[in-house]
Amino acid sequence: MPAPPAALVPERLDTGERRTAAVLTGPDSARDAAVLVLIAPASNDPDAEAEVILIRRVDRGGHHGGDVALPGGRSEPGDSDAAATAIREAAEEVGLDPILSGVRVVGQLETFWIPISDYRVTPVVALAARRPVLMASPDEVEAIVRAPLAAFVAGARIELVETEIRGFPVRFGAYPTMGLRVWGATARILGQLGAILGDA
Repeated sequence: MPAPPAALVPERLDTGERRTAAVLTGPDSARDAAVLVLIAPASNDPDAEAEVILIRRVDRGGHHGGDVALPGGRSEPGDSDAAATAIREAAEEVGLDPILSGVRVVGQLETFWIPISDYRVTPVVALAARRPVLMASPDEVEAIVRAPLAAFVAGARIELVETEIRGFPVRFGAYPTMGLRVWGATARILGQLGAILGDA
């Protein structure tokens, strides 16, 4: 993978320069969660293009069943911070070994609240030095999706989708990639990352 963009350094990701004045983090009762935005080489060739690791969740009828998402989940008492939560969840969901893959956390994006599930989500951005060897947890993950990072940078194609969810008409923008549509909270996170990369 080529050298990481200059935007992906802690000083650029963590400062208020790229955060809204008041981040909507929800009520005190909201549960803390974190997701891992893992940027990895698409192959072990040093010049390989970058990809983002996504998952398609098993659909059991819950709020996020069947969605394309980033690996992640709610914080546990033993987690020291959001990065620990995100990496632990990625290990559980897709078998990520952060040491073998050379994973390095470089920062965080905006923390935000998802009302439908009452989670307060912190996206943790990390780089993998080597292409991760992954295996989906069959209880949680239907498929692992290695999507090109280029699908989410500024100027990437966005589709307008009109459909029904639980009987209600909805209209939203989605990133088309790998035959799937990335929308909702995941699209928000990757769109913010793409904006940072776009004006690096």
